[in-house]
Amino acid sequence: MIMRNVLEYLEHSASLYPNKTAAADGETACTYSQLLEDARKLGSGIAPHFAVRTPVPVLMEKGVDTLKVFFGAVYAGCFYVLINPDFPAPRIESILNTLQCRRVVTSRKMQEKLPPVSGLEPLFWEDLLETPEDPALLRRVRENALDTDPLYANFTSGSTGTPKGVVVAHRSVIDFIECFTELFHITEEDVIGNQAPFDFDVSVKDIYSAIKTGARLEIIPRSLFSAPAALLDHLCDRQVTTMVWAVSALCLITTFHGLDYRTPQSVNKVLFSGEAMPMKHLKQWMEHLPHARFVNLYGPTEITCNCTWHEVDRSRVYSDGLPIGRSFPNERVFLLDEEGHEVQEPGKTGEICVSGTALALGYYNDPTQTESRFALNPLTTAYPERMYRTGDLGWRNQEGELFFAGRKDFQIKHMGHRIELEEIERAVSAVDGVERACCLFDEKKSRLLAYYVGSPAGRDIRRTLSETLPVFMIPGVYIQLEHMPMTANGKMDRKALKERNGR
Repeated sequence: MIMRNVLEYLEHSASLYPNKTAAADGETACTYSQLLEDARKLGSGIAPHFAVRTPVPVLMEKGVDTLKVFFGAVYAGCFYVLINPDFPAPRIESILNTLQCRRVVTSRKMQEKLPPVSGLEPLFWEDLLETPEDPALLRRVRENALDTDPLYANFTSGSTGTPKGVVVAHRSVIDFIECFTELFHITEEDVIGNQAPFDFDVSVKDIYSAIKTGARLEIIPRSLFSAPAALLDHLCDRQVTTMVWAVSALCLITTFHGLDYRTPQSVNKVLFSGEAMPMKHLKQWMEHLPHARFVNLYGPTEITCNCTWHEVDRSRVYSDGLPIGRSFPNERVFLLDEEGHEVQEPGKTGEICVSGTALALGYYNDPTQTESRFALNPLTTAYPERMYRTGDLGWRNQEGELFFAGRKDFQIKHMGHRIELEEIERAVSAVDGVERACCLFDEKKSRLLAYYVGSPAGRDIRRTLSETLPVFMIPGVYIQLEHMPMTANGKMDRKALKERNGR
């Protein structure tokens, strides 16, 4: 049977495991049958307020109730957009303006987070849940559904200062999750520990891997990520088996030596993404979980979660860093030079581009950016084929493995040399005592700056770097931090560091 809608995942799992816990968030939980029943009620309540294939903004904290609203929006024939309640009011208003929405699904305790926008109407999910299920309405919506209909939109930062809404279709998620769960053997026996915010595409892997297989989704409370010991207690007590986490979240635990306090022995799969994993942190995890699989994932939001993967080989020495690996099935990942020619020579750098059904539909209400980034593939001239330009640089080794070489906009020219800032960051991170590192280039003063968390003095780091890097790659300024600033999605906040430097 060919799937067309992610609701088939939910309905299938509810039929097989009606009384099994589908999701829990530390405060509440629901079974698969309850999730299905409440989603259908919410769909019946949402449908009169939103046209089919339009966005349903959801202003709620991540949790079981939010998950119900997501599926309710899909039952209504719409797509959901999680808006983080912690966003400042102007950003929330900017997202609503992009969506052209004046209705927002929220909770009563969250209504104070709504921006003071004239005509904005809150719809409380608690009231919508009281709507009797309308089977005829839900059936009509479903009969007219297409697998190319949008499922969700996640907003990412935009180069113009306006957030961009990446719209992803059912078909893209279905194709990806089918491969993802098979490759990494996610089954109904798994307990998936959700770390990522629901407006971050890492959470898509958590949600739909669980719903497809009948696994239990443990939505880890956000507050625990500021308390490593309590976080590890939670992972152990909830018997989490699968962690699909951002690198920064994993490093939070090892930075404070949390695994020495308590190791979640039930974990058998650790899949990480978002930025380069420092080898010293990865080794700590691998030493404490000697039988677990560790997988490096790569891919931007615009290609539905990930497009490449590499399973860590415990016997291999990664002198060039971890590869981002090979492409997922039904995705083509290739390198283009600045003239649009394919880069096939080992060691040569090109922009990472992706084609296939994984591509997002584009940016909501932003045709200019959509045409720019979701461009026609110059390698396919006989018919139009869309590809996504990631803006990331990559290269392949002699074995054909793909390596991440930094962002195009992180490539700088200093002292006559083209330099990738990520290469310097990896060298700084490798210095004994350094936990995290981020490098910036001060164009006005033509100098490299190294921000780091750790114990060594700057002069000692510089001395160590002089042993491995050419002089033009050694930072001239070292700024020691207590904590590395992070974005809401768990990545190093380079913008905050630039502002700290007065740029």
